Amino acid sequence: MTNTPALYWIRRDLRLADNPALFHAARRGQVIPVYIHADQEEAPWQPGGASRWWLHHSLASMARSLEEIGSRLIIRHGPSLETLQTLVRETGATAVFFNRLHEPVCRERDQRVCAALENQDLEVQDYATATLIEPGALTNMQGKPYRVFTPFWNAMQALGEPSESLPSPGNMQSPTVWPASLCLDDLALEPTGENVAGHSWTRGLAEHWEVGERAANQSLETLAESTIEIYPIQRDFPARQGVSRLSPHLHFGEVSPRQIWNHLRQAGLRNGTEAQTLAYLRQLAWRDFAHHVLHYFPRSPLEPMYPKYRDFPWRQDHDELLLAWQRGRTGIPIVDAGMRELWHTGCMHNRVRMVAASLLVKNLRIPWGKGAAWFWDTLVDADLANNTMGWQWSAGCGVDAAPYFRIFNPILQGEKFDAQGVYVRRWIPELRGIPDKFIHKPWMAPGGQGKDYPSPVIDLASSRIEALEALASIRDAAS
Repeated sequence: MTNTPALYWIRRDLRLADNPALFHAARRGQVIPVYIHADQEEAPWQPGGASRWWLHHSLASMARSLEEIGSRLIIRHGPSLETLQTLVRETGATAVFFNRLHEPVCRERDQRVCAALENQDLEVQDYATATLIEPGALTNMQGKPYRVFTPFWNAMQALGEPSESLPSPGNMQSPTVWPASLCLDDLALEPTGENVAGHSWTRGLAEHWEVGERAANQSLETLAESTIEIYPIQRDFPARQGVSRLSPHLHFGEVSPRQIWNHLRQAGLRNGTEAQTLAYLRQLAWRDFAHHVLHYFPRSPLEPMYPKYRDFPWRQDHDELLLAWQRGRTGIPIVDAGMRELWHTGCMHNRVRMVAASLLVKNLRIPWGKGAAWFWDTLVDADLANNTMGWQWSAGCGVDAAPYFRIFNPILQGEKFDAQGVYVRRWIPELRGIPDKFIHKPWMAPGGQGKDYPSPVIDLASSRIEALEALASIRDAAS
């Protein structure tokens, strides 16, 4: 151990267990955990409203956890490099430990910070923990990045199992004098807006989620001991409890992907659910694949992977249609239910996300970036890599098998995955009296669908034809 403190620079690694930067900093000696709010450095992808709400409560949870092991959380606001340098002067710290981020702008910022600190003869240690495989570590036989998931997944499996998860550091050695800290409320992270019903936007988030490392571990335990058995079959049905609810915890680092992998592997062997476990781990690998794609194609959040799609003839007069989609007023029940779920809870079932995205970019022909921006602001699990790949997949202009002619029929999707309309009625009370037979096409119900629910804003059949014709126009222009 050394006699000088180390700064542990917190970003999206808001946990004690399996935290390499915190673990190794604690082994070195005195540790000063510090969170620096510098969201302008992530522009144009600084956290949206729902993410800021989650961040506020996750930081509060982290502060409590640190106090339980004899430490505390120091909060500052300002440019990362200058703030770290100020803390070095105030505390006499001679080292900075942190866990890596992989978004292009964060990676570039961290490289500049490391270089500047090392030029001041400070020890700088950074660790990989946000993904199972470091982005950029896997290439195909030609040395090029994977564009299709299955070969990536096969290559990833060939690397073997992740290493063991690290324990929490236990009681930590504190500095002689703590530096000053802002209060968490000084960061003004929590949104203050109201939803379309006039209620506090964040009330629904608070009703739906528990935030922090303990809540993440409880969700993981529930997945391992019960949900995993039904996951492969039930995960596509939005009215059922067949998903993990881990994605926001994972995004904010309240649990690591390595913890999830190792815990589920052990539980699968113990409970005889190895096959079901593999189905979930494959989805965890999708997350790695998204970060892999973002690493190699850093412009993908702003432009399509395939240049010909830059000339796609999007609808120009789309403001009213976009607003109807955002507010869950398209007249298409499964889509509207999903959009209302998103606004109330900060989350949307993955199957419904695909259907809602398909309606926006294909039937309504609204640019996928508009949808990505709305999800970015309203999802508690908004992740640049996942959000980008999901929207480009929906638009047919991204990696993996995503042909443009794959246009989801929201009526058929609803009838297949919400046959009794349980999900639709949960989020659209205007339709609770509609018979099951018509719940996904209420405009066909005898006596009408009621005065409070809108008619469809688009004809699904003709808009599908128009979308395919639009694709043909750019395909012919490129040939």
